Amino acid sequence: MVADKRLGELLDLVVAQGGSDLHIFTGGPPMLRVSGALIPVAKYPALTNEETETMLKSIVPPDRWDSFRQDQTIDLSYAHQENVRFRVNGYRVQGTVALALRLIPRSIHTFSELNLPSVLEVFTQREQGFFLCVGPVGQGKSTTLAAMIDRINDSRAEHILTIEDPVEYLFEQKKSLIHQREIHIDAPDFHTALQSAFREDVDVIMVGEMRDYETISSAVTAAETGHLVFSTLHTNNAAQTIDRIIDMFPAEQQGQVRVQLAGSLAAIFSQRLIPRVSGGLIPAYELLINNNAVSTLIRDGRTQEVSAVIQTSSQEGMIDMDRSLADLVKRGEVTVEHAYEHAMDPKTFERYL
Repeated sequence: MVADKRLGELLDLVVAQGGSDLHIFTGGPPMLRVSGALIPVAKYPALTNEETETMLKSIVPPDRWDSFRQDQTIDLSYAHQENVRFRVNGYRVQGTVALALRLIPRSIHTFSELNLPSVLEVFTQREQGFFLCVGPVGQGKSTTLAAMIDRINDSRAEHILTIEDPVEYLFEQKKSLIHQREIHIDAPDFHTALQSAFREDVDVIMVGEMRDYETISSAVTAAETGHLVFSTLHTNNAAQTIDRIIDMFPAEQQGQVRVQLAGSLAAIFSQRLIPRVSGGLIPAYELLINNNAVSTLIRDGRTQEVSAVIQTSSQEGMIDMDRSLADLVKRGEVTVEHAYEHAMDPKTFERYL
């Protein structure tokens, strides 16, 4: 149980209200995010900086508090009571302490339970390749990758390594051997942990986030050398994701990276969580599958043509975001207004309706 009683009560409230996030900051009451909307916790008065700092300090390991004071930010996972875990980010706002805590669901759901397309199953059965789940913050990327990793765990005897900052979903060993390494506790950074993976007889690697050139380079190399690699990027769609990866490299290396990515990429899955008419959230998504046409576009630097390939390749399993949104509207799952907010090309979306 957390040392600070008020924080413990707020974490209990997140669970009781079916919330996804808790925001604690100086100068205002705590706020919950429920079904995508922020709601103030009215029973709590505006918090002082001393109170928010005390709350954060109560859950940060003593050996990492100096790191927070130096870097002004910290990421960690926190176990609250039995089977209730949160991903925590502590940070400063105009000199005061703030916390963002995200509830990590207790169980790992299946594709159907998450309303994800069944075609994702195909990529869990690959022997090697690079699968990316992309989208803005808070759109369910970690949950999707957890479902994919757990599907491998259900069906194959592999050595799976996850590298996370912090560790979110906890996997039970089923058919696979699973090791979960947390940055700052088990390894200093993603790049070091990835380099170490080459010597650990690993079959499947999940990298929580690719933040820098070294991590992306190591991940691409791992996918090229017989590993099945999963990771995330904060990009909006497949075309932008390809450009972001290429642009992370020095100009003189970009041609070679295009060739590597064209050969190793399996797919790019972009998702958005849309408010559901019946309550809660439901995903809309785009899926780019790397076929001969896509591979050629990547090698030739013609990523602006990727979206057109997705739109015309549904028979190969590709999924267009605007079509996915239109399908949700037709099924009565989401409103036209909410879908329109997330459309990649409003005119294309309107044409699908």
